[in-house]
Amino acid sequence: MVQFDLELDTWIVSLFTGVNMVKRKLAAHDNLKITLEQTGDKFVVKEASSFRTLDLEFTLGVTFEYALADGTMLSGSWGMEGDMMKGTFTRKDNGKVLTTTRAIVGEELVQSYSYDGVEAKRIFKRG
Repeated sequence: MVQFDLELDTWIVSLFTGVNMVKRKLAAHDNLKITLEQTGDKFVVKEASSFRTLDLEFTLGVTFEYALADGTMLSGSWGMEGDMMKGTFTRKDNGKVLTTTRAIVGEELVQSYSYDGVEAKRIFKRG
């Protein structure tokens, strides 16, 4: 189960400029499931949603490219700040920065986003 805060739609609008309301509503309820696997500084993130399935491998502090579900390309890296993962990514089309954090809080994965002055949060329950 995934919970959303009220700013997710606003965040989706700012990140995916030109995406119509129907697609935004679908994206906000994409049934996203995330699996994180860690071996030292290397991570494998498995994302499965209504729109796509993706396995992403990265090493902390190493820049890589990533495509959002709509094809928007980002370049950036993940790092650790205490027990929290922090990703800083730059959109290749407009140079704006997307910041994402992931933290385990109890039995939940709390993922926060910040883009162009808009912040949002998703909370993932352990499955």
